[in-house]
Amino acid sequence: MIPKASLSGFQASLRGEVKPQIPVKTIATLVLIAATIGTGIYGCGYTASTTPTIGYNPTPAITTIMPNSAVAGGAAFTLTINGTNFVAASMVNFGGAARTTTFVSATQLTAAIPAAAIASGVIAAVTVINPAANPGTSNAVNFTITGGTNPVPTINFLDPSCAPSGAQAFTLAVFGSNFVAGSVVRWNGNDRPAQFSNSGEIDVRILASDIATTGTAAVTVFNAAPGGGSSNTLTLTITAGSAHPQSIAVDPTGKFAYVASEGCPDAFTGNVSMYTIDPTTGALKSIGALMPGDWVSRSVTVDPSGKFAYVANSGNPDVSAGSISMYAINPTSGALISTGMTGGQCPAGPLGPCAPVSLAVHPSGKFAYVLDESFAPTNISISMYTINAATGFLGFEGTVTGGLANSVAVHPSGKFAYVTNPDVSMYTINVTTGALTLIGTIAAGLSPRSIAIDPSGKFAYVAISGSIEMYIIDASMGTLTSIGPIAAGTGPVSVAVDPTGKFVYAVNSGSNDVSVYTINTSTGVLTFVGARAAGPSPTSIAITPSGKFAYVTNSGSNSVSMYSIDAATGALTLIGTIGT
Repeated sequence: MIPKASLSGFQASLRGEVKPQIPVKTIATLVLIAATIGTGIYGCGYTASTTPTIGYNPTPAITTIMPNSAVAGGAAFTLTINGTNFVAASMVNFGGAARTTTFVSATQLTAAIPAAAIASGVIAAVTVINPAANPGTSNAVNFTITGGTNPVPTINFLDPSCAPSGAQAFTLAVFGSNFVAGSVVRWNGNDRPAQFSNSGEIDVRILASDIATTGTAAVTVFNAAPGGGSSNTLTLTITAGSAHPQSIAVDPTGKFAYVASEGCPDAFTGNVSMYTIDPTTGALKSIGALMPGDWVSRSVTVDPSGKFAYVANSGNPDVSAGSISMYAINPTSGALISTGMTGGQCPAGPLGPCAPVSLAVHPSGKFAYVLDESFAPTNISISMYTINAATGFLGFEGTVTGGLANSVAVHPSGKFAYVTNPDVSMYTINVTTGALTLIGTIAAGLSPRSIAIDPSGKFAYVAISGSIEMYIIDASMGTLTSIGPIAAGTGPVSVAVDPTGKFVYAVNSGSNDVSVYTINTSTGVLTFVGARAAGPSPTSIAITPSGKFAYVTNSGSNSVSMYSIDAATGALTLIGTIGT
């Protein structure tokens, strides 16, 4: 149901963005990080998982290397690596670069090390990587280069390059050149322990206290003697809040709300803002923000149990794929606790990386459905996942094609699903496996953006250009029958039905307002009640389970408009606004 506000324009802006083609972690490496026990944010917000993935290559481990040193300027040689969990496709990384590797056994590898790899420097880190659907990277063992000197490092790019004040701790990825195993990242001149990835990337943990207030932080990298020195300085900006909110979700208890945003202004580092809801007034109170993943956080949803939340991060179409960030919800505070991430799952042969843009959870809480876009209409897909009831972790089950899709909604019965694309695609759901089966499509007017289903499961409403298309749902087959359109404001992008099934709300991004309708509970036909002003460029709406309050995200003002709902008429009364 989450809109992609002006997606085509967003894609165009991303493709026109001048951004260095830096070395980035592959999705395989990111999935490894997601399977590592712990919490936190790794390079562009990827979080560590407390749930190990089963059925993939084990993580390799190095016990010894022979030789373990060489003289700077020496000849090429063969390095022997002893350890465990090596596989035929294992790759040795020496000094930040992949080396020609020979598999000897599950406990031994050899690697050809060229003379250029030991021409300078004092330490070269040795690791083993097992590639596959869920790869593993070993511990690092240092190889000493005697008589060598460290180069002077250079920083080219920070990821992220900004952070909202009050956000939780995260890992900053520093990209550049001449990084070594002993490189230190300096934050405002203070040394921070860093994790060496390769000669072009080093990661450092940034604490919540570092970004508690707005301002800037100077970031440098230092290589110790012999040789070495300090790099150039790049600045990380600590902003007042997240920019361009795209989606809002309220938990089933009505106590908490979550907003997914494009992130810091002009940086596209996706953020999730967290709020508590005053049960009497409906007012939101900020409890902080997270930076969950690749570039733009496009959509957020909460599972029916209220235990887990999921964020679709659409990524950068030029250099990286998107992801789904997974969280457990603290039932007392509402704070999100990272439990891992999984990458977008486009079908084979996509044109460009996969970009998750919308997601929905099955009413049973057993399954999740994600729209993945690869910036090529023929490669839009719907990814199907099972949900671990204990951890909330998503298990990928496969994809079905979905056309140029915008939003997905699941029927309250859990038997059907609907996806807006050039039409509306209708699916049956296998209640045992969660698998989708296409049963047909129905025309939905011009540019359908968002779909909502009333709580009774009898009617569906689709936001299209200038109007809301109304449908009756066949209770046994799940098929839609059109009962016509009704006018909305300019550019409707999001539609929602209140929990009582009496009212429908359409967010109009062009006219900066919310259209309010009553529902004829017998026929499903809508009657226009009026419109209520929102902030500039509103993008989505969520309603509390009580039906008393509604919240609208405003992309143009980086805010959320808060409303009370008249129980008799559905009319909205503005309570106030709060920043994202």
